Amino acid sequence: MSILLDENSKIIVQGLTGSEGTKHAGRMLASGSQIVGGVNPRKAGTEVQIEGVTLPIFGTVAEAMTATGANVSVVFVPPAFAKAAVLEAVDAGIPLAVVITEGIPVKDSAEFWAHAKAKGGVTRIIGPNCPGVISPGKSNAGIIPATIAGPGPIGLVSKSGTLTYQMMFELRDIGISTAVGIGGDPVIGTTHIDALAAFEADPETTAIVMIGEIGGDAEERAAEFIKANVTKPVVAYVAGFTAPEGKTMGHAGAIVSGSSGTAQAKKEALEAAGVRVGKTPSETAALMREVFATV
Repeated sequence: MSILLDENSKIIVQGLTGSEGTKHAGRMLASGSQIVGGVNPRKAGTEVQIEGVTLPIFGTVAEAMTATGANVSVVFVPPAFAKAAVLEAVDAGIPLAVVITEGIPVKDSAEFWAHAKAKGGVTRIIGPNCPGVISPGKSNAGIIPATIAGPGPIGLVSKSGTLTYQMMFELRDIGISTAVGIGGDPVIGTTHIDALAAFEADPETTAIVMIGEIGGDAEERAAEFIKANVTKPVVAYVAGFTAPEGKTMGHAGAIVSGSSGTAQAKKEALEAAGVRVGKTPSETAALMREVFATV
């Protein structure tokens, strides 16, 4: 089966009645996702109509899970209230919480990540500041456009939302098993390594594309993991080869200090682990086509 999501996933949207929640819930429904309700304490007991589907609004995640059997929550709650929303989802024990919200304070993200871990890791958190997860043709939890690629055998994990979309489009002739946008904040719930392990175990994924970016050491740690644990071919792209030293570029986590966290250092670590690294997204897609032809 696909990692994280499949056609049986039942999705609730925390913040469904807000403008972003409503808009993207409509897109998720149009792509075939099974959305079963929303959560908004101030509007509990009401209903909304989206894409011709009547969705009940619940006061809490726990109530929504009990009433609908939901096993995925997509969080569109504004930054000031996002921590409380994620903590509520974790306390309810929902298996997957996809946190789309951008601009959540790092302290808040660290607190809800630590809380999920203290609860035994029952809830997997994707994000925050991420585009979500899509298994084309099965389910879509987040803001990834569903029309840019169909189902196929390539697994994709990416820090960048827009680069997720571009790579899916570039590889649309082959298709995607699951694309996971993990987000680019300094503290995130699911890492490259978590996604790589899931793709390695997934029989429907035969090759993997990993997109990273400058800053931190996540890609270097992923390289070590690939070398020791991943048997499937991996192709990578690291955004930021032309970034000036010491500057924050895009994501809050994309800051380079000295030689640490540079695109070149990450490229070298990945290549030492047997990963082919493209200098551009299009070159990376071309490398994947070469690799896929030999799988």
